[in-house]
This record gives sequence, C-alpha cells and structure tokens, in this order.
Amino acid sequence: MAWPYFLDCSLYFGGEEEGCYDPLEKLRGGLDEEEALPSGVPPTFLHFTHHSYAQMARVLRRTAARCPHIAKTYSIGRSFDGKELLVIEFSGRPGQHELMEPEVKLIGNIHGNEVAGREMLIYLAQYLCSEYLLGSPRIQRLLNTTRIHLLPSMNPDGYEVAAAEGAGYNGWTSGRQNAQNLDLNRNFPDLTSEFYRLASSRGARTDHIPIPQHYWWGKVAPETKAIMKWMRTAPFMLSASLHGGDLVVSYPFDLSQNPHEEKMFSPTPDEKMFQLLARAYADVHPMMMDRSENRCGGNFLKRGSIINGADWYSFTGGMSDFNYLHSNCFEITVELGCVKFPPEEALYTLWQHNKEPLLNFMEMAHRGIKGVVMDKFGKPVKNARISVKGIRHDITTAPDGDYWRLLPPGSHIVIAQAPGYSKVIKKVTIPARMKRAGRVDFILQSLGTGPKRFLQGPQRSSPGLRDTPRGAGPYREPEEPGQEPFRARRQPGAGRSKPWWWSYFTSLNQHKPRWLLKY
Repeated sequence: MAWPYFLDCSLYFGGEEEGCYDPLEKLRGGLDEEEALPSGVPPTFLHFTHHSYAQMARVLRRTAARCPHIAKTYSIGRSFDGKELLVIEFSGRPGQHELMEPEVKLIGNIHGNEVAGREMLIYLAQYLCSEYLLGSPRIQRLLNTTRIHLLPSMNPDGYEVAAAEGAGYNGWTSGRQNAQNLDLNRNFPDLTSEFYRLASSRGARTDHIPIPQHYWWGKVAPETKAIMKWMRTAPFMLSASLHGGDLVVSYPFDLSQNPHEEKMFSPTPDEKMFQLLARAYADVHPMMMDRSENRCGGNFLKRGSIINGADWYSFTGGMSDFNYLHSNCFEITVELGCVKFPPEEALYTLWQHNKEPLLNFMEMAHRGIKGVVMDKFGKPVKNARISVKGIRHDITTAPDGDYWRLLPPGSHIVIAQAPGYSKVIKKVTIPARMKRAGRVDFILQSLGTGPKRFLQGPQRSSPGLRDTPRGAGPYREPEEPGQEPFRARRQPGAGRSKPWWWSYFTSLNQHKPRWLLKY
C-alpha cells in the first residue's frame, strides 16, 4: 500500500518495500537537498558547469542566503510543466523599490537550447554576491544604486529537452520551444505593427501601446504571461535578453517597417540611445571586437558587432519590441556565441568574455536623466508623461513620481505634463563623458477648476510653442500658467451677456474708445 502523496515518507514507518512514493519528488527536482562544495573550496568559488533546474534553484537560493542584506529570490510564475520561474534580485533594500533607483532585468534561456545566457546569469549572481562581500567598490556602488533582477531561465521546460541530448549536439531547434511547442520570443503581442500604423497619424501616441484584445484569443504561453505580469510589478527601465547562435548585439525594432521586406533597417525613435546600449556591451567584449572576419559573428564586424534587429531578419512577437512599446523599458538582445549548447570546458572562457560587458551594460542604467515629478505640495504625480522634443516616445513616472529617461549626450528639451496640471519645460545638457544620470525634477502647477479671471491684455506665448484647447486629443497640452482658454476670452462674464466685439475692444487696453466705458 502506497503512502498518501502529502506525507513525508522519511518521517513515517514506511520502507521501500511498502511502496512509499512521493509523486511531487520529480517536480520538486530535489530542491530541498543541499549541494555541498568540495572540501577546501572557498565560498566565492564559481563552478563552471552546466546546471540542471534543481541545481540552478539551489545555487540561487544559496547565494541569496549568503547575501541576505542585498539579495533575495522570488518566483514570477511557473512554466507549462510547473517549474518555478526563479529570479534573484540584488539591491540595497531587496524586495522593495527605492526612490529614483533604476530597475534592471536580465533574462536568459528564452529558447531552451540556448543555454550560455542561463549559465552566465547563474555565474553573475554568485559573482555579485561574492564581490560585494569582498568589498569591491565597483560592485558595491552598482548594487547600492541599482536594483538588478536576474532570471536565468525563462524556458526551463525547453532546457530539459535540450539537456537530455547533451552539450555539443547537432540539433539546432530541439528544445527551443516551451512544453507547448511555442517559440517564446514570437509569443508576445505584436505592438510594432500598431506602432507603424499610429506613426502615420499626427498627434497619436506611439508609446505605452495597450495589448490588443484579440491577442488573448490565441495561444499565450504561461511563461509569456509571467513576463508581462512581472513587468507591471516594477518600473523596469533597462533590460537584456541573452541568446545563442551568433555573436552580435541587436536592438529594436525586430519587425520590418515594410511587411514584405525580410531585411530592412527599422529604427525606433530612440535609435541613438539603442546604439549606445548595444555598443556598451559589444565594445568591451573581446571576441566581438576581434578584427577577424572568419570568426563567429565575423559578418557583423563592419557594423561594430551591433545591428538593428529588422535589418538582420524580421520577425513579429518579439520580447524586445514589446518592452519598448508597452512600458518604459529599453531592451537589447545579446547573441553570446555560435554554439547554442557549448561544452562545459568552454564555459569559463564564455564567462571571462561576458563578465565585463554584463557589468558595463548594467551601469548604463545611470545614463541620461532621472528625477521626481510632484505637485506644489510635494505630492508625487503618478503616470506623468516625460517627453523629449524630437523623440516621439514618452516615458511615464512610477507610483512614487520618480522617472528615468535614457538619453544620448547632447542638449535636450524635456517636458513634464499630467492631466489637470500645467506642463513644465526644461532644457538639459548631458556631457559626453557623464556616467551618472543628471537629476531633473519637475513641480507641476494645478490648473484648477474654479472661475477664471478675464484677461485685460494680450498674452505673449513662449517662442516655438502654441497653445491648444485642453482635452482635445491625446497629445494636446494643457495651457501655460495664467493663460486662459480661448473660450474664456470670448465670454467675459457669466452674469450678463456681452456683444460679440467685446473681446476685441477690451484687448486695446488703454487705447479703447471712451464710449466703451459707458457700457
């Protein structure tokens, strides 16, 4: 007779001959077991080997236990086969968002057979913990000013399929999809097509595009849903997805502007910034900077080992495009090498090649500007829009009113605005060598709802700016402080009616005719 599944066989008088069986043991994957390091090995030791799901979970949880003051593990959901999508977070205050602290996420193994990114993030988690404890100024500064989230395996089910065949196998697609046979990097909502449609309409917003209802009518993987839900829990502003199969860094858009073109340069409004983000990784990667065209990724050498995604090959439903068009997050895609499932002896070299690029990329979260948007009483303004003149892509403030805007060096006109408030315009200049985000706060004045005083003279607007009726469209701006709406100037009083020519003669001020005073 078998014991009930909810009982722990080791605590009861049930031997193997009695058939004590726990059906959850396989799903749990031995997560409760401790994996001891070889004797004499320091705790900072990195074991350069492939990690099964159970081993990965143990390493992440053990790392968080070693650094509880800066690290924490949590799950964002489960895969189709029930495996937890485990994240390890690093921050000065793990588990909570701090004011004006940028949030960064790194995701690996979205394709189950592309395993290098999975291992790099497992090594990175241990490295960050160890270097922080050893007092590394660079790592301590990074973790004290940045909240970093590492998801080593987005597709643990696909990894199990690939791992069953082993490293160095000849298959190119086995284990790529999840357990539903879905390609997770083609499973996100296609917002890029909607962007191209909206871009042709003057005044239409092309950022924070909502997920279309018809998307949910199709097959959506639980891993995809988990990522989209995760993106709503934290104000992510920078991200990277680690892949394998080539050696290059690509950036949005991944979908061609012309649906009939398989390869077509299709930039975002933030093309310059995305190039800087891609170069932050590629320029410090020794193999990406290797001048040999015969190496892996040599065909991208003339481009500096970076490329616009659609200019490489066009596809729809990608995660990077979705991040950019649905949220404030800028995401790049890093191809770590031509071998998707490298042998264990290659893992140390891969880590040495990618350690500095990973750190350099995360430090890019501190480029551009950041600040807080509040009202005159100091209350944070949530979901205020931060616009940059010449870049048709706004970002929004977090619940605490803080924001982060990645911007290339140069001078920028930045506008903060929110419904019910006047807009505020500031000019900022970002030096080329500035490695810390400049702080630019905004205090918005409430427009108010009470009766407005009648203007006695012409108002002079700021050069280059034109006032528009409030609430006439999604991109219409509120009036400047003290500027009355056009309709208010046409109706001088609510108690008595005025002639149609009243507004004209009152604008003459001291030169108005004497007979007008008798009215």
